[in-house]
Amino acid sequence: MRIACSLGSLLSVNQVLECSEIISKTNVDTIWIPETWGMENLSMLSAVSNKTTTQKIGSSIINIYSRSPSVIAMGAATVDTLSDGRLILGLGTSSLPVVETFHGYKFEKPVQRMREYVEIIRLVLSGKKVNYDGDIFNLKNFTLLIKPKRESIPIYLAAVNQKMVELASDIGDGVIFYLRPINEMKETITKMQAKKKIDTTCQIITCVAEDSEIAIERAKKTLAFYISVGKVYREFLEKNGFKNEIFNIFDEFKKSGLKSNYKFVTDSMLQSLCIAGTSEECKKQLQNFCETGINLPIIQFNPVGDVSESFELLKKTFLEE
Repeated sequence: MRIACSLGSLLSVNQVLECSEIISKTNVDTIWIPETWGMENLSMLSAVSNKTTTQKIGSSIINIYSRSPSVIAMGAATVDTLSDGRLILGLGTSSLPVVETFHGYKFEKPVQRMREYVEIIRLVLSGKKVNYDGDIFNLKNFTLLIKPKRESIPIYLAAVNQKMVELASDIGDGVIFYLRPINEMKETITKMQAKKKIDTTCQIITCVAEDSEIAIERAKKTLAFYISVGKVYREFLEKNGFKNEIFNIFDEFKKSGLKSNYKFVTDSMLQSLCIAGTSEECKKQLQNFCETGINLPIIQFNPVGDVSESFELLKKTFLEE
């Protein structure tokens, strides 16, 4: 079974690199590096590529508002060269609060914007002169000065709502899911694959500990955070079986912040969205996710206690044959 690992924002730069070096000695398919408002993604991908030799490296995700499509294409070509052709370019729209509050851009036309980004990036990476006339972007006489390692770099689209799922199916080499209930995801993947075969991945909040309850509490806190700050996840989960939980979690967040709202994450919600518990429990939970039709489960490392010890346990649980 292919398996991937995401080394996220809960880690320092050095911890990401240390974990990547450990992963380099395993059969992990891909190391995914996120970008929120901490580590810059393309820099980290370059550094991670230097710590590995066989694993693919992926951005999960670069948002399509904080950089122009040409700059993303330039960055992708550079990282792909430095990694000897191992890059997967994961793109997403991020969210209105991040785009407008942190970056100062208008969060407009996300689906059309994504379509044009993908078209432009592929044209740039082809090495040909780019003249592009779109609804959002107009480029004239752009040519990449360096020769890309590959003329075609796989592009995966992060998708939550139906229009982006359809776009990923239409133009993507793969799709990246996140916080998608198991039953709904199985139905969605079945429909997607009937239309067109693409690589389906899902990043899964994962907490492993010797004490199951400690792991579960850590996972609930992470899940509650994303629900609290991510309107797109709240709205999606409200429509897909967790209306009461979303109301309670967000209502408590508005009252007291993140201190205690994780207590409103129910066991059924956790089991449908996350992996948490002892090693044996987590292995069984991973199998449940794989049965949805996911081609590549992405284990999102959420450290429980000491980072080094926690990652060693995660490695033993998932990353060793």
